[in-house]
Amino acid sequence: MTQTEFENLLQRFSAAAERGDGQAFAECFTPDGIYHDYIYGDHTGRADIAHMMSDLFHRDAGPDYRWEMFEPVCNGHIAYARSLSSFTSKVPDFAGRQVVIDGISRFELRDGLICDYSESVNGGVAMVQLGVAAPRLEKVLQRWSSQLLAQPATQAFLTRAKGSV
Repeated sequence: MTQTEFENLLQRFSAAAERGDGQAFAECFTPDGIYHDYIYGDHTGRADIAHMMSDLFHRDAGPDYRWEMFEPVCNGHIAYARSLSSFTSKVPDFAGRQVVIDGISRFELRDGLICDYSESVNGGVAMVQLGVAAPRLEKVLQRWSSQLLAQPATQAFLTRAKGSV
């Protein structure tokens, strides 16, 4: 995929997410694509990805959701972009609270589409903006820490000798 093709895909991806159009969002993915979401978990295949966007995310984030990508880079098979997103929570415990999140998105690409999406965001900052109580925040951060440490790439990193790459 060229840089220009990735930028066009990224525009479709972000616009569909902002609209809450799960179908259009899922069409940015290969049929077996995977979306790794730090809140809603992994979603595999277009139907599951569409469900996550329309029925979970937009249920909680609402119609003012924004997601803009900046500084995209693409080497043909892997791409990255910096992002800012915001929304006003519709979750009953946090309704009406505005959240702003910054992050880095990672895209694995195949046949002009996304086959694997993940992101690195500081979800703790979002949770503080929502007003999540400290004990609940700690529980979530402990779960995220365990997930990070369990990843094969993290395990390989930790077992590899310093300077061996």
